Amino acid sequence: MAADSMEIDDALYSRQRYVLGDTAMQKMAQSHVFLSGIGGLGVEIAKNIILAGVKALTVHDTKQCTKWDLGINFFIHEDDITSQRNRAEATLHRIAELNPYVHVAASAVPLDETTDLSFLKQYQCVILTEVSLLLQKKINDFCHAQQPPIKFISADVYGICSRLFCDFGDEFEVLDTTGEEPKEIFISNITQSNPGIVTCLENHPHRLETGQFLIFREVNGMSCLNGSTHQITVVSPYSFSIGDTSDMEPYLHGGIAVQVKTPKMFYFERLEKQITNPLYLVADFSKPEAPLQIHVAMLALNHFQENFGRGPNIGCLQDAEEMLKIAMSVSETLENKPQVNGDVVKWLSRTAQGFLAPLAAAVGGVASQEVLKAVTGKFSPLQQWLYIDMLDIVTPLEKMGREEFLPRGDRYDALRACIGDSLCQKLHDLNVFLVGCGAIGCEMLKNFALLGVGTGQDRGLVTITDPDLIEKSNLNRQFLFRPHHIQKPKSYTAAEATLNINPYLKIDSYINKVCPATENIYSDEFYTKQDVIVTALDNVEARRYIDSRCVANLRPLIDSGTMGTKGHTEVIVPHLTESYNSHRDPPEEEIPFCTLKSFPAAIEHTIQWARDKFESSFSHKPSLFNKFWQTYPSAEEVLQRIKSGESLEGCFHVIKTLSRRPRSWTQCVELARVKFEKYFSHKALQLLHSFPLDTRLKDGSLFWQSPKRPPFPVKFEFNDPLHYGFIVSAAKLFATVYCVPFTEKDLSEETVLKIISAVKVPEFRPSNKVVQTDETARKPDHIPVSSEDERNAIFQLEKSIVSNEALENDLQMKPISFEKDDDSNGHIDFITAASNLRAKMYNIEPADRFKTKRIAGKIIPAIATATAAVSGLVALELIKVVGGYPADAYKNCFLNLAIPIMVFTETAEVRRTEIRNGISFTIWDRWTIYGKEDFTLLDFINAVREKYGIEPTMVVQGVKMLYVPVMPGHIKRLKLTMQKLVKPSADKKYVDLTVSFAPETDGEEDLPGPPVRYYFVQEDN
Repeated sequence: MAADSMEIDDALYSRQRYVLGDTAMQKMAQSHVFLSGIGGLGVEIAKNIILAGVKALTVHDTKQCTKWDLGINFFIHEDDITSQRNRAEATLHRIAELNPYVHVAASAVPLDETTDLSFLKQYQCVILTEVSLLLQKKINDFCHAQQPPIKFISADVYGICSRLFCDFGDEFEVLDTTGEEPKEIFISNITQSNPGIVTCLENHPHRLETGQFLIFREVNGMSCLNGSTHQITVVSPYSFSIGDTSDMEPYLHGGIAVQVKTPKMFYFERLEKQITNPLYLVADFSKPEAPLQIHVAMLALNHFQENFGRGPNIGCLQDAEEMLKIAMSVSETLENKPQVNGDVVKWLSRTAQGFLAPLAAAVGGVASQEVLKAVTGKFSPLQQWLYIDMLDIVTPLEKMGREEFLPRGDRYDALRACIGDSLCQKLHDLNVFLVGCGAIGCEMLKNFALLGVGTGQDRGLVTITDPDLIEKSNLNRQFLFRPHHIQKPKSYTAAEATLNINPYLKIDSYINKVCPATENIYSDEFYTKQDVIVTALDNVEARRYIDSRCVANLRPLIDSGTMGTKGHTEVIVPHLTESYNSHRDPPEEEIPFCTLKSFPAAIEHTIQWARDKFESSFSHKPSLFNKFWQTYPSAEEVLQRIKSGESLEGCFHVIKTLSRRPRSWTQCVELARVKFEKYFSHKALQLLHSFPLDTRLKDGSLFWQSPKRPPFPVKFEFNDPLHYGFIVSAAKLFATVYCVPFTEKDLSEETVLKIISAVKVPEFRPSNKVVQTDETARKPDHIPVSSEDERNAIFQLEKSIVSNEALENDLQMKPISFEKDDDSNGHIDFITAASNLRAKMYNIEPADRFKTKRIAGKIIPAIATATAAVSGLVALELIKVVGGYPADAYKNCFLNLAIPIMVFTETAEVRRTEIRNGISFTIWDRWTIYGKEDFTLLDFINAVREKYGIEPTMVVQGVKMLYVPVMPGHIKRLKLTMQKLVKPSADKKYVDLTVSFAPETDGEEDLPGPPVRYYFVQEDN
């Protein structure tokens, strides 16, 4: 059922399909998975793989629900405890409703060293949490011995430490190790030599690795290379060798080398062997020894549990010392005899009974991705261990007494055992502003609920906002939402669902965007009430804006984001770190205008061209048409004004649109057929007229060579589905825009064929228009109108008026807003057909509807595993921010679960700008000047000079220049009062100004100082 449903219910899995692809999705939809342990880590893994869409999951657990579980398992409620339900049975229906296409079963049968494991043969993957190491070894041996092997994953979180282990059998083949699109390299030269050296186009580095395979096509000269595959050796960022080319004919021009994805074999060892000589991923390169140290500490913990039949007691120094002795002994049994880190061992011992829910979210996200790899064979599996510790969180708690960590009989006992009661209370009293309630936002709210954020009796509040409504595609990764929530506001729904996890949470929900237009709601006063801001956004512009508000109001910010299997987290703390705006990612490369208009070289170019055509034809032009006729409500008035010589902006294009307006379905089809000829035939003929195939540049080289592709006209064929698809989709959109009704009968092939057969297609007539070839040239804002165009416009408008085709109804159109997610509207159909026809014209490999939709809709691929991992890491940093930790405790993270890599780095220390004479400032500094009613601009400048020791040279408010001495009349402004020059908004008593000062070195530009907040009256007034 699940496999078939995948294809039927694409709306649910659309974002995830962009990550995994159809083949992996189908494999996943046929897989059966077994998960033992449905505590805090187990429920995270279960959530993620059910959302992903495995066919069936069995959750196994023998424990009863306790109050302890309320702080670690977000699907266990208080009534489960009073009724003493089994954990697996209590969570069964709650995890099952995450995805109706996944069959979920619960099991409470005892699982121990005496259990017959043959029942596991029905599963493709077995996951163990909260299982003793002895039983892990036994189950791993059983899984490894099967043919084919059952993929085995074990994961544990004990206090501040976590581990993950994978064993997918002796050999595990992966067809696609990265999931990235195959690289295409445009070639500028190939030498006749041994080895032959291939050089890429200038300024286009290949970014390949030695050992990869490439297939060649469209090479002119060395034509024998076309269709052949070669393994490469990288020579430089712009060249690579491919073997002997000395006997081939000379290279002439052109050619594309396309990366070939080749299967890769991964090899695994059993748990028993890996324990003594672990192969692990290093996540923090500042402490590469950490994984082995945690490995030893956690093995010591396992031995302690076996020896004493219990875990070490919370905060017990005696147990910690005992565990340290065991660790020393364990280290001697390992091949490398790693050094024992006493701090890790002692803190693991002191907190092992506890549980950090955010750490489980992070590890659970990674473990879930490994499950998906196990059942699909896509992406590189973890080999074989991952260790993450949170020593940074507990080290500052060293001086706290043991009583801080002891249980108090509430839902926070597991957390308290790790971070102490004082820090728990700070979390309860926290005011936090969460911006965005999508995938990361839902996960963050779950983490807040488990941590007790905003539950304090006298203080503490979670404020959330999101302007979006819930769509079906959200359900695949935004786990707080269900089908009956579709089209409801995300923020209100998320708040209600979060209260199901922790009913003591205080939460305020808004549906506003956070932007300059809502600063009356999210004012400076609002920000100063927040202890921390957390962003869960999907665009850079919003991040930059919120970052600027946090810096202005000295508020800490934790940012994060995901794209497919990739994710990042960034911690921004006042006076300690740089802000988000301190660094700028390189701008996204824009496709040159001339490339889009005339010289596409890749499918991305044709898709963007088709999207632009959609916007121009069905949105922009209709909007301008309506705007024009709202200004000039009658055609007669416009005609009279034109004849009198008046220039009316845009009138000639509007009149042209009016005169050619289709008024029936037949005319809509005719218009679509004419557009087909213009776009895909006449355009090619015109380009070949302007630049014949033998055209040469000044240096003698051919004009039409890579990456420029010569176009060839497409001859219309009614029976070609691509051609027919373009006509019908374009005609439907024209009918919508021009308010022309049509019926199902109108859409029949018989009707459309009859109309097309009668269309008189205009013959091609070459023009002398200049074709833009400069890649730096931008699209012109206005196309000049000739005198002949003016005469034609007058004639056409007169004709429309006479024939009663310029009445009130004729002066209106219906602009269309592009909507990628409604498959019935035909938007993606048009763009796919138009793009692939243009690709055919230029001999570019076409793209299917799925890829076209992703590129045209700028869809960000998404999967629940990365989202969960990132949100867990954010919540761990939140604890540090609340605790007021030093700068070296904070960690930013970049991860890519496909490869897999997880890299922790220290935050960037805030930069200090030196002015002179020991005067300096950072982005976090604020200068303040208090004025009075008659305070002049000169008084303000003097006050800055006296208070801060700099000579102001310029005063600016936002983009408004208040005082620039070289500007005419600005010297006179010095006598004006500040109240006359600048005005605060109604809810403020101040304005923020930027004061520049002269640098120490002559000739350099003036430098802006920190923001100066000017109060119009003294503070005590």
